[in-house]
Amino acid sequence: MATKASSALSPFALLLIAAASGAGGAVAADERPNVVLVITDDQGYGDLGCHGNPVLRTPNLDRLHDESVRLVDFHVAPTCSPTRAALVTGRWTNRTGVWHTSGGRSLLPEGEVTMGQVFQDAGYATGMFGKWHLGDNYPFRPEDRGFGEVMRHGGGGVGQTPDYWDNAYFDGTYLYNSMPQPVKGYCTDVWFDYARRFIKAQRAADKPFLAFIATNAAHWPMHAPPEFAARYVERFGTHVGHFLGMIANIDHNVGRLRAFLEYEGLAENTIFVFTSDNGTGAGHEIFNAGMRGRKQSEYDGGHRVPLFIRWPAGGLAGGRAVKQITAHVDLLPTLIDFAGIAPPKGVEFDGRSIRQLLEAEVGSADGSWPDRILVTDSQRVMQPIKWRRSAVMTSRWRLINGTELYDIKQDPGQEHDVAAAQPRVLARLRAFYEAWWADLKPTFREAPAIYLGHESENPARLTSHDWITSESPPWNQSLVRRARARASSTGYWNVNVARAGDYEIGLRRWPREADSPIDAQLPPGADVPGDTPFRASPGKALPAVRATVRVGQVTAEAPVELGAKEVLLRVTLPAGKTRMRADFRLRDGSSVGAFYVYVKRL
Repeated sequence: MATKASSALSPFALLLIAAASGAGGAVAADERPNVVLVITDDQGYGDLGCHGNPVLRTPNLDRLHDESVRLVDFHVAPTCSPTRAALVTGRWTNRTGVWHTSGGRSLLPEGEVTMGQVFQDAGYATGMFGKWHLGDNYPFRPEDRGFGEVMRHGGGGVGQTPDYWDNAYFDGTYLYNSMPQPVKGYCTDVWFDYARRFIKAQRAADKPFLAFIATNAAHWPMHAPPEFAARYVERFGTHVGHFLGMIANIDHNVGRLRAFLEYEGLAENTIFVFTSDNGTGAGHEIFNAGMRGRKQSEYDGGHRVPLFIRWPAGGLAGGRAVKQITAHVDLLPTLIDFAGIAPPKGVEFDGRSIRQLLEAEVGSADGSWPDRILVTDSQRVMQPIKWRRSAVMTSRWRLINGTELYDIKQDPGQEHDVAAAQPRVLARLRAFYEAWWADLKPTFREAPAIYLGHESENPARLTSHDWITSESPPWNQSLVRRARARASSTGYWNVNVARAGDYEIGLRRWPREADSPIDAQLPPGADVPGDTPFRASPGKALPAVRATVRVGQVTAEAPVELGAKEVLLRVTLPAGKTRMRADFRLRDGSSVGAFYVYVKRL
């Protein structure tokens, strides 16, 4: 059974595991491996003691490094949502439509098949804990995408606009299977605690499981429990000190989780993966493993991250390094290969199973492994721009923005542009990118839409985080508190009215859980260890006099009464996709978007 230790595995079962293939090779049903995937936030390749960091102590991750097969040239996207989209689908970030972290382009379209769906359809229990950042409304939430148990925050981090109001890393209220649930403790501890509960339940039920643990640490703002940050704050100050403390806490939690798996007899037949979503958020000035760039950069420091994978029952152990270039799109094809799960019908992965690399070192010289070309970029705009902040990569070369060329073997710091001296290499990589772009470009027109009136989410709660606009929308609660919503940063939502009928639309300055009038000021929220939390900004009153909502061709408006917490408007809507916008007009004649809107089919 999936919960047995390797000592209980028969020789025949081990042969079955070893024989599983990307075409869905058989693995005995009672010997299917469990999967634990831990992905951290903004932890770069150099933010680990085992990679040479001179100050950061990560003993548990160092041990995992020494006991795993390691991908030393593994690449993701330079920012959060794009990496997560590619990782859970096995498809290029830009093909999925997730090329930003807000503005409607962090929503994973409903047509994309996720890791959760693939494993759930294969009979696995699936759980997701922590940071999703691929949409907070139906049909984008993890609970809509194959994850049977979910404990998460909203948006891209604790305290961002879609998150429960006034959360700040400690003692928060998070969404457990879509319902708000207050909890005590530090956020990272909570994600791991709930993951252990989930795993223990599956152990008791004798069911194989996929546990996707995605920490919001070490994303800004930097908040860590003082016992993990103190030694670093003394030397590096609050911001960097708490960044390092967040990683030290992650290390502690990884150690606890591995000890738990050992205690439960699960460690041998569990595929344990540790990785990160992009380059370092704040550690580059201390140690960046010799790389150029950091988070958001097209240079290696923005997207080359650690990946450790350990599965003793499958022979993945012992501290071996895989040097060939690999990427986020490879992870899902590889995991289903090991688990003996057939690829989902109708889905064409952009990645490939790297099982051959993980099981035994191979080289490209004899043709046993191809000299691959991979692409990553950092778009962060409304529509992708050709060559924008791009890296076209092989195991030896990096073509940056279509013009700069670096020999990464001779120049890992990407300091010497050799484009002029290597015209054939330049032409080859440019030609690959041109074909890659032409393949993906038709998908850019597809815009994901939030459902209104769907039985899975009624009412739907829309926030300014997902406004589609030419500028950055108010994506965190500090910006909401300060009412930062210029005309150029106020936008619309793409929506899909699930059923024609009568709808009630509530426009709010503050979310319902804040329970405050539109024209009320809010005092700053309580402080927590580390950086200034988002909730510390004083809440600015809006002197609103009129509220307006437009859904396609339907418009409704009403005055804003003094002391009103919400303006409710009733409209009759036809079914189908359209745009929706909600605004408050202020006394001075200017307008500001409604930061929170609740839409209910009556």
